[in-house]
Amino acid sequence: MAGNRLEALKGMVAQQPGDSFLRYGLAMEYRNAGDLESAIAEFRSVIAANPDYSAAYFHGGQTLERLGRLDEARGLFRAGIEVTTRKGDRKTRDELQAALDLLG
Repeated sequence: MAGNRLEALKGMVAQQPGDSFLRYGLAMEYRNAGDLESAIAEFRSVIAANPDYSAAYFHGGQTLERLGRLDEARGLFRAGIEVTTRKGDRKTRDELQAALDLLG
């Protein structure tokens, strides 16, 4: 089932490459399937196209953390904190700050 969902999302993204929601869904599906490098590439695509997509910073940072790329994870968390502070999204900002604090 997961493979079918992944293929379906890849097809939808191919048809609508500018759709941040679909790209985010594809990133999450890659992550759930254990393809962390592909997940990071998609999270970065989401952020490049839609810098205000707060969840991409959080889950992208967590994915980088899983890969052991802690400096990159910190950078993504910090960038997300800047975005959520500007947007006034206190809840997501607090989640990003907590994730950053856990990395030390």
